Amino acid sequence: MRTAKIAISMDEQVLAELDRLVKTRVFPSRSNAIQTAVQEKLARVERARLARECSKLDPKFEKAMAEEGFAAELDEWPEY
Repeated sequence: MRTAKIAISMDEQVLAELDRLVKTRVFPSRSNAIQTAVQEKLARVERARLARECSKLDPKFEKAMAEEGFAAELDEWPEY
């Protein structure tokens, strides 16, 4: 994976906590810790977006759509 260097500003207390995690080998480096944190946050944002979109669905309508034509198709399925 290609990486890019960036510069960030961070609260000194947060940086101290980050350095403590690196020192205790929870993370191998500041970069790794920050990259991991950003990846986890992005994943949470995406899951929240998916949950919001799913909450807009009408379960009865979705069930009806899933079952539409299902009975007719059952007759066409091969026997196992």
